[in-house]
Amino acid sequence: MNVVDTALPGVKLIEPRVFGDDRGFFLETWNARAFADAGLDLHFVQDNHSRSARGVLRGLHFQIVNPQGKLVRVTAGAVFDVAVDVRRSSPHFGRWVGYELSEANKRMLWVPPGFAHGFVVLSDSADFLYKCTALYDPPAERAVRWDDPALAIDWRLDGATPTLSGKDAAAPLLADAEVFA
Repeated sequence: MNVVDTALPGVKLIEPRVFGDDRGFFLETWNARAFADAGLDLHFVQDNHSRSARGVLRGLHFQIVNPQGKLVRVTAGAVFDVAVDVRRSSPHFGRWVGYELSEANKRMLWVPPGFAHGFVVLSDSADFLYKCTALYDPPAERAVRWDDPALAIDWRLDGATPTLSGKDAAAPLLADAEVFA
């Protein structure tokens, strides 16, 4: 696999080796030894799978207690996936990176603890899978508004209004959010 550093230290774009022929393809999406050799010595405790329709935007989420690292990928469709540094002490606080993840490119993104995460569906629907380093802790979940002008994330919506949960629509701006020290 090819592990690519992003503009945010700690966030990694992962391009797995794909073996294909006329029968289809094979790839490893997780191999503890290979990831450790690439500097990602991770322990996962929970796997999640969501399916969303075109224009659904989920995020920007994080856990303030028991923060989760997430290894994310798409098995059907395409999304624009975003990580935002929400550590006030970081020189990169409030900066974001975004990448298209799709069934076609088979890329994965490592979003470490201390980062908010979200995605918007670009295809008719998308199946989104993620491995987490900590269990989901509902009282610890926090969010930042997807359209915070201070973040200025280009969600690739081309003027369309995304479909949001009530919680995401009511999320605070980064300046007002409870974030990491």
